[in-house]
Amino acid sequence: MSNYPDSSAAGERNALLDWAAAAVRKNPQALFTNFQWFLYHSKNTVYFTAYSKTAFTKESLDNFVAEMVSLAPQLTHGFKGALPGQPFPKHILDAITSVAEVDSFDGYPDKWLGKGLDIFERQDLPLFRVYAITLRGGPDAQGHASMVLVRSSHALLEGHDSSLLTRSQSIARTPETAKPKVRLPFKRRMKLAMGSLVGATLQLYYAHKSNLPVKNIQFRSLAITRSRIRALANRIGVRQRSLMFGLITQALNVAEKGPEAKVITAAYTMLDNSERSEVDDDQFRVRALMATFPVKSDFIDYVRAIDATLTQIEARDTTTYQFILMGMFALHRRISKALPFLYTDKFFRFNRTTDVVLTLVPPHRMYGNMTRDLVEPVYVGSFHPSANLCTFVPNRQYITLNFAMEQRYLDRVDDIVTLLEQTEQREIHAAPPPAESQTTLD
Repeated sequence: MSNYPDSSAAGERNALLDWAAAAVRKNPQALFTNFQWFLYHSKNTVYFTAYSKTAFTKESLDNFVAEMVSLAPQLTHGFKGALPGQPFPKHILDAITSVAEVDSFDGYPDKWLGKGLDIFERQDLPLFRVYAITLRGGPDAQGHASMVLVRSSHALLEGHDSSLLTRSQSIARTPETAKPKVRLPFKRRMKLAMGSLVGATLQLYYAHKSNLPVKNIQFRSLAITRSRIRALANRIGVRQRSLMFGLITQALNVAEKGPEAKVITAAYTMLDNSERSEVDDDQFRVRALMATFPVKSDFIDYVRAIDATLTQIEARDTTTYQFILMGMFALHRRISKALPFLYTDKFFRFNRTTDVVLTLVPPHRMYGNMTRDLVEPVYVGSFHPSANLCTFVPNRQYITLNFAMEQRYLDRVDDIVTLLEQTEQREIHAAPPPAESQTTLD
């Protein structure tokens, strides 16, 4: 959230809550940052789902939500009648939660994944929902008694938030954390402003000129043991992230031009832990980067080329593209107030031409009271109406691959495992890797 009043003493919390309630009275999204504003209107959603060792009841699910909201108070923002930072009354909890019984977990978690657009149907309810299913007759052979699913507007949560919540840690944004720490030089600020102006103008032009059909996005997930990814990446001599990017893009053949494509264009994200600047968004820590992967017939050569490409990109400045985006969102928000007719669903559906969006979120490991009964694997993903997405979620034992893509790509998801197995077999017969070889997810 943005534009906090000056506050330093803990005793001023009530005054801060009163100020926040007044700020959203006329405009529920008034406290949204520019990035949040854009994600909200894009109807971009995220989800989290995992098995539980204990069966959820309506009461325990309400308690789960209450604890989640206490750790993530931004979940109380963005809807008509919101009281930011305040607990939800029972009628709100009843409207955004549900518990159902099922005979089997067959087909889950894919069976209940979806776009989550119902979040935006009622303006008087929070921008998230929490569902649970409980296995009729008790836990299955794996000890799974139930599952929980959290769906939210992406404006409220990102992958870093999800990672902290699995550890039962607070993700509250405070006035102190929202304040920028670094002021950029004047010349750099002017260049970023010009880039943002040009970018926003082109985005408006192409969004309205282009024919943008709504993609038929569907969902699927895949869990692979981390040891397999780690071992193969070590043998090839690349980072685990590069191997995963290669497996997805080659097995699914995500290039829009088909088999004859010479490059695969990808947008990918990384978490940035560097010092925050005045241009950074107060709500999100993610950095967006653009990459072009040269297509190669040999898979190992292809993965090594991806690894080299990521190294080259990240050796350069990793902030400019993100900072220009932030400036574009700020401009669009201002223009929309004067010319709202320009900002239709078609505009927010517009997506820069890329074959795929690849997101690697921080590790998800259950600690603390809120997630004490949840177990791996953890599935986390995102939906955008005009993008093919894959989100990679490291757990202790697994890495889950979470797809929101057109069906033609999902039909080839099993080819990822086939490609992994073929490459493993190929490497078994190759020379052993150097003893000191050790790859990471970064």
